[in-house]
Amino acid sequence: MNLFRALLTVSGFTLLSRVTGLARETLIARAFGASQYTDAFYVAFRIPNLLRRISAEGAFSQAFVPILAEFKNQQGHDATKALVDATSTVLAWALAVLSLLGVAGATWVVLVVASGLRSDGQAFTLAVSMTRIMFPYIVFISLTSLASGVLNTYKNFSLPAFAPVLLNVAFIIAAVFVAPLMKVPVYALAWAVIAGGIAQFIVQLPGLKKIDMIPRIGLNPVKALAHRGVKRVLAKMVPAMFAVSVAQISLIINTNIASHIGPGAVSWINYADRLMEFPTALLGVALGTILLPSLSKAHVDADPHEYSSLLDWGLRVTFLLAAPSAVALFFFAEPLTATLFHYGKFDGNAVVMVGRALTAYGIGLIGIILIKILAPGFYAKQDIKTPVKIGIFVLVITQLSNYVFVPIFSHAGLTLSIGLGACVNALCLFIGLRRRGIYMPSRGWSVFFVQLIGACLVLSGVMHWFAISFDWIGMHAEPVRRMALLAASLVLFAALYFGMLWLMGFKYAYFRRRVK
Repeated sequence: MNLFRALLTVSGFTLLSRVTGLARETLIARAFGASQYTDAFYVAFRIPNLLRRISAEGAFSQAFVPILAEFKNQQGHDATKALVDATSTVLAWALAVLSLLGVAGATWVVLVVASGLRSDGQAFTLAVSMTRIMFPYIVFISLTSLASGVLNTYKNFSLPAFAPVLLNVAFIIAAVFVAPLMKVPVYALAWAVIAGGIAQFIVQLPGLKKIDMIPRIGLNPVKALAHRGVKRVLAKMVPAMFAVSVAQISLIINTNIASHIGPGAVSWINYADRLMEFPTALLGVALGTILLPSLSKAHVDADPHEYSSLLDWGLRVTFLLAAPSAVALFFFAEPLTATLFHYGKFDGNAVVMVGRALTAYGIGLIGIILIKILAPGFYAKQDIKTPVKIGIFVLVITQLSNYVFVPIFSHAGLTLSIGLGACVNALCLFIGLRRRGIYMPSRGWSVFFVQLIGACLVLSGVMHWFAISFDWIGMHAEPVRRMALLAASLVLFAALYFGMLWLMGFKYAYFRRRVK
């Protein structure tokens, strides 16, 4: 398998997902702006979305995929299928019960996530109602995560990467066609979450059928829980839920803090999250997705050189593509925000506020992405304790940073704290891998960093000039001109960055890596 080609495949579908995601956020911004309605929706969506990230991009995948790969490589098809069936049974029943508890306790959930909404009775009531509608989403998205883990282990990356597009399509249909027909239009977004969750699972069934791995959910979860593979998955998953999700736990705490800052603050951060997640998903999630099965195989094969080499390749790709993305968020936040969201009820003040949060994210973007590459280095070896210890330390650091930065930078201090916490997390993970001899850097990193820094310095200057030389907010009345200018700027930036690297002798051939 060509790793770079696999990365392009996953990133291509992820790009489609993020483009449709940006379209959905643009339509939501146009229809609702940054208001009490969007605050209520984003608060309500926080908990199921947090659980989605834990399962789809974190703890469940990190615990399940290495053990699944071990069964596949050592015990054959029947044993692997039995593991999938037992795991899906336990997962479905446990999350069904959790959903019922979430629906029943929605009021308390909203109080925990955003107690500040209590000062606005309408926003609080809306958030509680939408939490009840959306909570069952975790059942469908967790089964989707299981299906994705199976398909990725069998080197089928396309369907799992495409599935999130369907959630965005559901949002777009809801915002454009359903919301205008409803008495309370924002409820359409909540129902779109459920429709999108079901669609994401269904679309992966043909791929599972092809390899005879459609999960069979049994009626006896106690029997399924006794499966030795399930016990191992759960033993790894419980601590990993915290270790992988430190940033998400901080995000929940930050949402509560933001709800006390004032109307719109929760929405400003959410819109910044959407733009930050664009490079994070294209690089971090995509790379983590394709690396974890290969790392797990290298571990099973007892090949430490291959293991280290895979991590080295992933880290270089991350720095190559994350560095210009971080520069873009830092220097080009306002043009990006204005062009994508400044329509309808989304006013110029919201552009400025989202831009500030996005600029702060730019400082820590590389750390946020690196975690998704470094953490699999531990999880593929089924080492959970080290990331847990690091996670506890980083959570404390992040919240102490909030205490310092929020009084100074308001809502942007929250995103700055998450970014800096992620950088500390990534550094600790890297040090842990190096000290244990799991990762040994290959030659050429010094030259690589010199080339990277040189290209980024030139890129920073050009981006800054473009950001201050045009009135991006003032072009509100000329949206086509603004979109054309942004598109041309981004093409120029990409050509400049990769051209500068080429002039400095950068070797792109290194990234054409193959694995068995």
